[in-house]
Amino acid sequence: MSRLRSPWRLSLFWRTFFLLALLLIGSILAWLQTLRSLEFEPRAIQTAQQIASLVNLSRAALIHADAIARVSLIKTMTEQESVRIVPREPGDRFEPFESDALSERIALELNIRLGTGTELANSVNGEEGLWVGFTIDGDNYWMRTNRDRFNRTAGRTWVVWLITAAALSLAGAALIARLINRPLKQLSFAASRVREGDFDASTLDESVATSEIRAVNIGFNRMSQQLAKIEQDRAIMLAGISHDLRTPLARLRLETELSVVDEEARANMASDISQLDAIIGKFLDYARPDKAQLSTVALAGVLDAGLFGYRNRTDMRVNLDLEKGLLVLADGVELGRVISNLLENASRYGKSVDTGVAVLDIAAKARDNWVLLRVRDHGIGVADAQLGNLTKPFYRGEAARTAANGAGLGLAIVEKIILRMGGTFVLSNSSTGGLVANIKLRRASP
Repeated sequence: MSRLRSPWRLSLFWRTFFLLALLLIGSILAWLQTLRSLEFEPRAIQTAQQIASLVNLSRAALIHADAIARVSLIKTMTEQESVRIVPREPGDRFEPFESDALSERIALELNIRLGTGTELANSVNGEEGLWVGFTIDGDNYWMRTNRDRFNRTAGRTWVVWLITAAALSLAGAALIARLINRPLKQLSFAASRVREGDFDASTLDESVATSEIRAVNIGFNRMSQQLAKIEQDRAIMLAGISHDLRTPLARLRLETELSVVDEEARANMASDISQLDAIIGKFLDYARPDKAQLSTVALAGVLDAGLFGYRNRTDMRVNLDLEKGLLVLADGVELGRVISNLLENASRYGKSVDTGVAVLDIAAKARDNWVLLRVRDHGIGVADAQLGNLTKPFYRGEAARTAANGAGLGLAIVEKIILRMGGTFVLSNSSTGGLVANIKLRRASP
């Protein structure tokens, strides 16, 4: 059974990026928490010490000044130092100080330094500021100063640094992931070119700095060179087979027709020689190079040419249902070979059990950027378990194995040609009987 593809499966780049991002952001947060812990206590004590010093200086100045000088002193402190001292009345309305950890720590330090009766407030009687309540000789006072003396900008600074560090970390993670992914992407592209038979475009850089990648590239290039040599040797060997076997077969057929007296024996021998020649042709067709010269081809013209030799046969009837003006992007000769193989396969194995006639339905229609071609016979069909094997080289179904008059390459050739033209080929059984060949070809512009 095939594995189900997970909907959350990511490419190597994104997986590496997310893992690096999680690692870096986790490290940043850990360092941030550590630094904040180390900085929290000193900042709270320093802020409380500054506020307490300001209160103690104001208290001392007011205590040691006479009544006339005290008024002038209060006015001077208000104008020059933005420090305002007013009596504290029982009916004053004030808003308590913040309740965060830093504010509570500062309030605790101020109570220790100024006494337990010290009050901190954000506003008094609707007037905002940093208010500190203290006593002078039993009298209660409010001291108001700018909130700038209570420095909380460090918290925002941490946020800015955190965002900056996170952005730089994500950019670095993306760069590292790309550097890691690039050699694999190049290897994937080269492997796809080797699969398509383009060995010249599959050469990888053997001078990269990373020793492991360099070793992989060297090994892949040697493998590609070896495969190219094997492909070249195969082409030479097949050319030799075509010449060395078909020439003696032609002479043997001529000698048979001239020397064998028995007409039936002569016909059987000629038939066997023709079958050998056809099998050799199938081998050559299957072993052709995997390169196709694609051009705009009229599908109707290819079908007419392929059906020409079957029009007068009494054991085969073809029903055509084609949209007008269908153009496909294909190799005209190779597409004609596909049609010939399908017609030949249908004429052999697609005959009706009752009538002995092979009825073939051929339909084609356009869908978006594709042309769908459907070729169906009305024979006995094929067992579902055998469908996936019909396009394997040298595999023959039960009917074909019984007849034993082919090489088992017809449908394998069809699939190979369709794939190298950028299409798809799928075999299925019709619900009403018979084998169906479903072909999808790229649609060409008029």
